[in-house]
Amino acid sequence: MHLHFTPRQIVEKLDQYIIGQKDAKKAVAVALRNRYRRSKLAENLRDEIAPKNILMIGPTGVGKTEVARRMAKLVGAPFIKVEATKFTEVGYVGRDVESMVRDLVETSVRIVKEEMVVKVQDKAEEQANQRLVEILVPSPEKQSGFKNPLEMLFGGAQNSNQTSDTQEDVEIEKKRQDMERKLAAGLLEEEIVSIEVTEQQSSMFDMLQGTGMEQMGMNFQDALGSFMPKKTKKRKLSVKEARKLLTNEEAQRLIDMDETRVINILL
Repeated sequence: MHLHFTPRQIVEKLDQYIIGQKDAKKAVAVALRNRYRRSKLAENLRDEIAPKNILMIGPTGVGKTEVARRMAKLVGAPFIKVEATKFTEVGYVGRDVESMVRDLVETSVRIVKEEMVVKVQDKAEEQANQRLVEILVPSPEKQSGFKNPLEMLFGGAQNSNQTSDTQEDVEIEKKRQDMERKLAAGLLEEEIVSIEVTEQQSSMFDMLQGTGMEQMGMNFQDALGSFMPKKTKKRKLSVKEARKLLTNEEAQRLIDMDETRVINILL
């Protein structure tokens, strides 16, 4: 929990979005601040202070959900809205109550993941630009300097084309540097490029979980996702749009999901 506001400041924040309900705002602000102060106490003292939970009762439309949602956003906590009728009974029309906890965990992981994406954004964009340079000015394929593969085994002379290859490499490197400068200056934003992007996984796993399989407490996508080969497809996009997609891909690669889960548990 990250909270650097006094109860009065919390109420002022809520006043920006919610009209009325002064008593409710004061009550939740004090309860939230006390819970935060309790989290900062030593472990032995923390056990002596019971945290206060909040129960808001009122007719539809008075602001109960909005107060809770704004409070969660204020402290960076996960927030989900559930209908009680969906959890009446596990069976014919009911759902496993544990799915509420699972939804909260998934939401908190997403919050931490978004925070980590922001941290690696600059590096991800740099790598995305490097991929764009590679697409616009491909590196030449390196060929062996030997005409005959047996020459390599028996010490044959290398191909005389090695010198010309070196000159070609120098010219291509100059072109790549020039392309990097143009990309950095935003001169190629409307140029069309063909890129390979990773396709989203099929929603088959979500369909299975939505038919009651969630009661098994398993996330099939996590369990089988690593075994499923990732499919790619070619798309023609402007440099501006391609950079966004490539930056997102690079950010996902840079994020350590195991570290994300550990941070989420600590929070």
